[in-house]
Amino acid sequence: MGALAAASCAQAQSGDSGEQIGPFAVTAHGTFDEGWAIALEPGTGTVFVTERPGTAKFLRADGTVGAVTGMPQVAYGGQGGLGDFAFAPDYETSRSVYLSWAEEGEERTRGAAVGRGTLACDETSCAVEGLEVIWRQAPKVTGAGHYSHKLAFSPDGQYLYVSSGDRQKGDPAQDTSNNLGSVVRLQLDGRPAFGNPFTGVANASNDIWSYGHRNLLGLQFDAEGRLWDLEHGPRGGDEINLVQMGHNYGWPVVSNGINYNGDDIPDHATHPEFDSPAISWNPVIGPGDFLFYRGELFPEWKGQALIAALSVQALVRVRIEGEDGIEMERIDFGKRLRDIAEAADGSLWVIEDGKGGRLLHLTPRG
Repeated sequence: MGALAAASCAQAQSGDSGEQIGPFAVTAHGTFDEGWAIALEPGTGTVFVTERPGTAKFLRADGTVGAVTGMPQVAYGGQGGLGDFAFAPDYETSRSVYLSWAEEGEERTRGAAVGRGTLACDETSCAVEGLEVIWRQAPKVTGAGHYSHKLAFSPDGQYLYVSSGDRQKGDPAQDTSNNLGSVVRLQLDGRPAFGNPFTGVANASNDIWSYGHRNLLGLQFDAEGRLWDLEHGPRGGDEINLVQMGHNYGWPVVSNGINYNGDDIPDHATHPEFDSPAISWNPVIGPGDFLFYRGELFPEWKGQALIAALSVQALVRVRIEGEDGIEMERIDFGKRLRDIAEAADGSLWVIEDGKGGRLLHLTPRG
């Protein structure tokens, strides 16, 4: 793990406490190399963090930091690298975990992949064993952006949903013969789920659940069992969407932002055939990831979306009313925030973006 890990371990054991941000008492637990995703192990609460260059680490409650081996070879660069980490719905008996990452293809192409393996840990280390690819973005294309590859399990534990970005190509998001720019619904072994909207449709990808998406860096179920995404727009147009079976969310035909070159894109309101976002931002917030808060430490936030935001360097809080979202607050952290997770006790974990980003534990301010 080298010097970075040694420094992380020392910091984690002591806990860099005393900082206060908004309503939070903040304790830092080490620094990470482009931390991208946080996952909390069921039962133990051990924190697992993926790092985009292709490594992963864990932090135990006693402050021990260790390496997670068995990571896949990743296509690192641009927005590519190691992505999400998720524990299977039956993890406590199966020990199954899921990873996502960007992988190389032929002739300088790349695409997202999802794999499943088994997590084995001892006192000092953890390993993902038997990792096998169960799903891939298709087709692989050139470029190194908009992989998305966020993972979410259905509340009944029967299905795996994966966000598949448009890979900065735009038009494929409206073409259901590929799975770019979509949310896919899979069985837990990676096969397309029965009853997907394009099953049996000629020349259509039978893993697609919804399409017309751009770059989805959040995918979460709320307490009512509804699936939502958190999506990057172009210049403006970051959005939260209620993700529904077979629905088309309009990208690149519509957006509440504009193209990077300044060219206009019609707003959602001009094309009612596409689903409009629950809330959108212009200027952008730069979403990293989000969750729906379920705990008791911040009871007034229950059911609300908490967004780790990059561009505005804040935790953005959104109340959901029906199918609409209303921004309630921005808590300024002064650092780009990449991911957020909720612990069993209702406390929060966030990780700062980039090299040397800190892993922060947030509890109520005393």
